[in-house]
Amino acid sequence: MNWILLIVAGLFEVAFAACLGKARESTGTVTTYWYIGFLICLSISMLLLIKVTQQLPIGTAYAVWTGIGAVGTVLVGIFIFKEPATFWRLFFITTLIFSIVGLKVVSH
Repeated sequence: MNWILLIVAGLFEVAFAACLGKARESTGTVTTYWYIGFLICLSISMLLLIKVTQQLPIGTAYAVWTGIGAVGTVLVGIFIFKEPATFWRLFFITTLIFSIVGLKVVSH
């Protein structure tokens, strides 16, 4: 269950980063709504991270949480914000995914 919560926490990390990107593109009141979304997603992500670190090793949990956020944010950047999907970006994101899976496999 803790691993599922950790994945959800990582997805909320992606969501708060996406909210920042959308806020940057917005104007007026809409910008405020994106910042409110950012604060809500940030709070949920942090609360879930706090909960899972009570059972999982902090180093592993934090690395997986950050990795999910990094991979997800790059993918959001590529698919939503039309950032370039170069070979090297995709190569290093792939290595990051393998590292996250490896941490999960070797953790107790």
